[in-house]
Amino acid sequence: MSASVTTTLNDVNMNAVAGLAGKIQQQPEVADTKWNARVNWKGGFRSEATIRDFGPMASDEPGALGGTDTGPNPVEQVLAALGHCLAVGYAANATAAGIELKDLSIELEGDLDLHTFLGLAPQGNAGYNNISVRVSIDSDAPEDDIRAIHERVVGTSPVGHTLSRAVPLKIDLV
Repeated sequence: MSASVTTTLNDVNMNAVAGLAGKIQQQPEVADTKWNARVNWKGGFRSEATIRDFGPMASDEPGALGGTDTGPNPVEQVLAALGHCLAVGYAANATAAGIELKDLSIELEGDLDLHTFLGLAPQGNAGYNNISVRVSIDSDAPEDDIRAIHERVVGTSPVGHTLSRAVPLKIDLV
């Protein structure tokens, strides 16, 4: 019987990731997960999201949109969610490939037309018209290896997939 050794690179515990992947291979139903958040309005355009046992995350609108600018607004949080998801993907895939990351930064930008949100074009698109992402990776790994990781991350990002396709959305008033 061999001793279990925790393998970390880039501060990623690959034994935990591999253990989950192995469990899903044995029991595919384990892959079907649900995620939850609760948002409570705090007055004006302020609200707080609570996720699992973490403290509340603030949201507000900038002053130009009538808010008090006490936190990022929801569309900024969408960009951040995509950036966070991509960062997880790069860390996991680089680590699995044995590649050390010295630095990783992700810049995201989205173009959003406020006409529909403000009721000035009710039939338009209130969401982003496009999102662009710039990823910078500092590593001693060969460029071809970094490009391969990049393609894998782009192809497997849960938030990227969510944003790039129509997702059924049901909003009930209770």
